[in-house]
Amino acid sequence: MTSYRSVSVLTIVRGRQAHLDHLVAGLSAQVVPPDELVISYMQAEPPRVPDGNRFPVRLVKVDADPMPLAAARNRAAEAAQGDVLAFLDVDCIPDPEFVRRAAEAATYDADGVYLPEVRYLPGNKRGWFSAERPGEPDYARLAQVGQRHPSKAPVADCPLAGIEDFGELWGLAFILAKESWTKAGGMDERFIGYGAEETDFAQRLKQSGAHLYWIGGTVCFHQHHQVHKPPLQHFDSIVRNARLYRSIWGKWCMEYWLDDFERRGHVRRNDAELAIVRRPTESEIAETRQGDDVLFS
Repeated sequence: MTSYRSVSVLTIVRGRQAHLDHLVAGLSAQVVPPDELVISYMQAEPPRVPDGNRFPVRLVKVDADPMPLAAARNRAAEAAQGDVLAFLDVDCIPDPEFVRRAAEAATYDADGVYLPEVRYLPGNKRGWFSAERPGEPDYARLAQVGQRHPSKAPVADCPLAGIEDFGELWGLAFILAKESWTKAGGMDERFIGYGAEETDFAQRLKQSGAHLYWIGGTVCFHQHHQVHKPPLQHFDSIVRNARLYRSIWGKWCMEYWLDDFERRGHVRRNDAELAIVRRPTESEIAETRQGDDVLFS
């Protein structure tokens, strides 16, 4: 086993101030506070962060457009001082055991990448925060209303379980040693905008000799935001990044979305090529926007 001294929690943000406020509230409620929170922001002005936190906050500005998700995560990782990097999507509220379990997880396998269970919260936020402890999430309520993604295994009560398929990696919440991040080379900044940067990073991790695990004992709660099914608002970046991914790895990613694009007549795809037939119109994009009752994209 390897002993780690410190945990950096990292998040990236554009807008979503209320979601960031709730993430910070979740970190303030930790049994073991993080050694720091690193926020990589993709907007003109830095986000607001309350004073008096139990941990230092480091802000990193990323100048680029459209959303430079890979670059933003790289800048956060470069700025982080911790031995363990615990990435959280800005939409996520960690439960009180998250940082403690992140520190423990990294001692199991120095090359491990650890994925906690994520549960999706409904659009109605009533009762999310404690009446007895103002500003602190009501975790009993969140556990009651949060829903696990139907494609993901129930792992909250499983201490540790190996994962064969690196395609399970997703950016909502993952934990790894900073050495493992560096060994994999971070994320490929050629992926710009939405889609594929996490799937590509999973392959880089696999090539570097990393091992993937589910980790229990903690849950992250994903705050609701409206989704598009399929995500036509990201059409151009999905097509571009899918082509880039195939040029690197010799296979397609995001096939679920690409198949939906093809059924709608927007693209034509075979084993080697992805051609744009017709870009979606504004009205078509609007039609794919889902109501607050839809939690998953």
